[in-house]
Amino acid sequence: MGSKALSSRQPTAGYEWVDSGAMKGFRAASLSFIDRVYGSDHPHFKEFHDNTSGCTPRAAEQGIAILDAIRSEIDGGWLFTVRGLITAEVFADFVEMAEHLLEAGYKDAAAVMCGSVLEEHLRQLCTKNGISTHVDKDDKQIPKKADRLNSELAKNEVYSKLDQKMVTAWLDLRNKAAHGQYSEYTDDQVKNMLFAVTEFMARVAV
Repeated sequence: MGSKALSSRQPTAGYEWVDSGAMKGFRAASLSFIDRVYGSDHPHFKEFHDNTSGCTPRAAEQGIAILDAIRSEIDGGWLFTVRGLITAEVFADFVEMAEHLLEAGYKDAAAVMCGSVLEEHLRQLCTKNGISTHVDKDDKQIPKKADRLNSELAKNEVYSKLDQKMVTAWLDLRNKAAHGQYSEYTDDQVKNMLFAVTEFMARVAV
């Protein structure tokens, strides 16, 4: 998408510009991706956000350069790191990562990891079933919260109301871990969450 935006460059009134529609699409999709992978507080997100606001060839080039840097990190196997325990080479998927964290005594990181896997699964279920995962606000596409995705999936009968209640509980545990409320859940609860989320994802497959 970045290359497409860059290829649309054309001179206007002595300046070079790229197609605004292509650039906005590239920017929105890239910011959504970076947010889901790293979070909106990560330097990659802020750098991309700050350097791609214009419809100029330079903005497109800077956006492409940032995505190239991200791809290098992913290819290098260090996308997710928690105290040096997690590398893409060692673990086949995120659930295994969470299990390893739990076994190593990091129940809080395991809960966050498992919750992130669950949220991504909800987004993929929405995409599969034609449910939008974003809302439009101020000419921007804002990702829907996981609770809203859960509600809409149940409303569209992708899974049952009972499943919806369980997903709500798992997301609540993830949020407690993410916000430092570590004493409000136990190792066993995280272990049960891991098992239940794995079963849910296999039963309600994408």
